[in-house]
Amino acid sequence: MYIYVNGEVVHKDEARISPFDHGFLYGLGVFETFRTYDGHPFLLDDHLERLNRSLREMNIAQSFTRREVMEILHRLLEANRLQNAYVRLNVSAGIGDIGLQTSEYDQPTVIMYMKPLFSSFSRGKIGIVLKTRRNTPEGKERLKSHHYLNNIIGKREIGTRPEVEGIFLNEQGYVAEGIVSNIFWVKNGVVYTPAIHAGILNGVTRQFVIALLNALKIECQEGFYPLDHLQRADEIFVTNSIQEIVPIYQMDGRAYQGADGPVTSLLQKHYKHFTSFLWTKYELAERME
Repeated sequence: MYIYVNGEVVHKDEARISPFDHGFLYGLGVFETFRTYDGHPFLLDDHLERLNRSLREMNIAQSFTRREVMEILHRLLEANRLQNAYVRLNVSAGIGDIGLQTSEYDQPTVIMYMKPLFSSFSRGKIGIVLKTRRNTPEGKERLKSHHYLNNIIGKREIGTRPEVEGIFLNEQGYVAEGIVSNIFWVKNGVVYTPAIHAGILNGVTRQFVIALLNALKIECQEGFYPLDHLQRADEIFVTNSIQEIVPIYQMDGRAYQGADGPVTSLLQKHYKHFTSFLWTKYELAERME
């Protein structure tokens, strides 16, 4: 496979970065993962909006437009002979001296990774509530940054089974998110999901699903919920930009409606309708009319 590194498309085995990159030394880097559908990067504008905001937070002097990213993306899709792909756009602070830097980073390292898509989870997944608690964000809001030790510790609890998703509670015992996903559940026709201030990542797919629920006039509440609120659900599903909307059919020994859940299946149907052409959740309302 080929990847993009600072203006060049190179084979992944030939890619190199400096050992003095502060993304490596101090974890100063952020990224976005998204999918292409027949060459179209679904919700790219929303990913770039979050990425650019995160770069400002990290004092990295870089921002991206749709046009710039599409030029890189087309080069990589052609080099890898793909139309449907997993894509990760990664920006780290760039080279600096050893020591904590407070001034702006003006030469970041920009990498776009790409690989083919593999298994889907049409039946859904098994959820396991983790003993590991979700750590608090390092700043005022969680960024999609290089700091993934908490996620890795959670992943060690469940092992390598791809059909299992670990569910974090936060330090206060409220439902937070999955290891690589946001979580939603349905009770009596109302959809619930943890609030951002529960310490979760504000996922792009999460935001799109909330916008879709609003367009469908399905009530969605964001808040702080104890575990038993989740356990009493009729339906549970998790979301991320690669796996889309994935039903949970079992959690800690309890059975749920899974792919047969009426709200889950309705959302999946509408989601798939938009993947090949939508750039942002803000287009959704007019497209639903």
